[in-house]
Amino acid sequence: MAQADNFFQLADETQGIPRELGPGVTTRVFPGDQAMLSIVTLEPHAAGAIHSHPEEQWGVMLEGSGIRTQGGEEIPVKKGDFWRSPGDVPHGLRAGPEGCRVLDVFAPPRAAYRVAGKGFATG
Repeated sequence: MAQADNFFQLADETQGIPRELGPGVTTRVFPGDQAMLSIVTLEPHAAGAIHSHPEEQWGVMLEGSGIRTQGGEEIPVKKGDFWRSPGDVPHGLRAGPEGCRVLDVFAPPRAAYRVAGKGFATG
């Protein structure tokens, strides 16, 4: 693999494995050997369904704002905030009025996200 194959641009919508997570919620997935990145875009007021998975997940609010639901709590989040979701903890995100973009990091990589598809593929 050429080293150039390991470099990406956040704004380049053609890169990554596309996945539609729900109405108004899309992602581009970048799988690695030990971790996986996902760039999630939520349209204004769009919500990702509450779900869980065994992989640990970290999220960073890159743009916009929203309400992060995790373990039954609702926590407001804005640009620059980041969080950890332990494996098997129910979680989701509802975008604010301007929508939002989030960088998610999964460890280990989620097997179902290695191919294009729809939904959260929680098993």
